[in-house]
Amino acid sequence: MSGRRLLAVGRIVLALLVVAAVAWAIAGSWHDVRADLARVSLGGLAGASALALLALVLTLVGWRAMLADLGSPLPLGPASGVLFVGQLGKYLPGSVWTVLVQAEVASRLGVPRRRTAVVGLLSVLLSALAGLAVGVLALPTLLESGGGHVYLWLVLVLLIGLACLHPRVLNALIARALRLARREPLEHQLSGRAIAVTMTAFVLAWLALGLHVWVLVTDLGGGAGAAVTPAVLGYALAASVAMLAVVLPAGLGLRELLLVALLGGVLDRPAATAVVLLSRFIVTGADVVAALLGWGYARSHHLIAARREAAAAGASRLEK
Repeated sequence: MSGRRLLAVGRIVLALLVVAAVAWAIAGSWHDVRADLARVSLGGLAGASALALLALVLTLVGWRAMLADLGSPLPLGPASGVLFVGQLGKYLPGSVWTVLVQAEVASRLGVPRRRTAVVGLLSVLLSALAGLAVGVLALPTLLESGGGHVYLWLVLVLLIGLACLHPRVLNALIARALRLARREPLEHQLSGRAIAVTMTAFVLAWLALGLHVWVLVTDLGGGAGAAVTPAVLGYALAASVAMLAVVLPAGLGLRELLLVALLGGVLDRPAATAVVLLSRFIVTGADVVAALLGWGYARSHHLIAARREAAAAGASRLEK
């Protein structure tokens, strides 16, 4: 078995183990969790869903800003057809599938695949960095429960990441990565303005996602003030850490385990588990809705290649 195939199998096994651990934890208190799920109001579900969709719009703003700065400005319609369809690739292990799909669709709009791939990978990294920047404020809550050295490492990662946001540093890293991948350099460099717009949009997206958890927590009786840190800031921390665990599809399981621990101070464990389950359902549902809208636009404007053609193109690039 080749190293690449062995790594892929290892990722799948790890993902299954995490899912099994989450399922086991839920099964132990399913009766109470089910009761808490039934307590969530329709208003709470609607508000949380709207915030999850808002987060996707803000993500689109940041993604478009980078792509435009690199020489490929796209209107909202075509941009959504590229970004949101590709977003579903994050539910597979690793981030390469998202990038491959986005590059394929964007190429039909005249965007070089290399440019789309760079923006796609940068979006993952900068989004995780923005999540850590928001979630770092929840570190004291986690430090109270131990494991401080792990989270201090996250602070170090955040500081290094923020230093790399300087345009000279970031553009040098991009050029270096392209050379290592034996690809031609980009025609344009990212400006400080585009980086600032992208990071601002991503931070706002994380706050919107955190607020969707806060809405669910308060709907189940958690104190509005006490829930801000574990819900709004804690969600950003848990989800961004899960994003860094690229071996898991969309941070599957890891985000849930961390968030349940964070919410333990404002809700009992069954209620916290109910919030986490609903959050995963709402965020996944928002991704699917956005992808359907993007797919509808892309399909009607002939941006999506025939299934056989797209599969052949993807397989060819993977072999390279």
